[in-house]
Amino acid sequence: MLLAEPHYGLAEGIRGLLASLFDAVVMVAEESSMLEAARRLKPELAVVDLCLAKGNLAGLLGRLRRHCPDLKVILLGDIGGPSVAESVLAGGADAFLFKGVVASKLLSAVEAVRRGERYIC
Repeated sequence: MLLAEPHYGLAEGIRGLLASLFDAVVMVAEESSMLEAARRLKPELAVVDLCLAKGNLAGLLGRLRRHCPDLKVILLGDIGGPSVAESVLAGGADAFLFKGVVASKLLSAVEAVRRGERYIC
C-alpha cells in the first residue's frame, strides 16, 4: 500500500490506521518518490494528498496508472465539499476524503474502494 502525504505528522497517523489492513505501508512525501515506489512495488491501493497533483489531477493519476494500471486511488484534500469531490472522481480517483474526517472514515473508504465502489466524504 502506498501513502503519498507531504505532512509527516498526518502521514504517521494515516500509516497507523492503514497498518491494520495492510502488511506494509510505504510512505513518500512527493510525486517523484510516489511514482518510483509505484513502479517498484505495484501496490493495489494508493492514498494520495491532492496537493501533489499541483492542479493537474488527470496528469498525476495518468502517471501513477502508467506504472500500475489497476491501482485504486484515494485522494485526500484540505478543501472538502461536493464540487471538489465530484471533480476528483471525474478526474479518475476512486475516492475522496476531506482530511478532517480521515481518522473516522479512511478505513471505510479503503473497504469500499477494494469492493470496486466509489467513496466520498
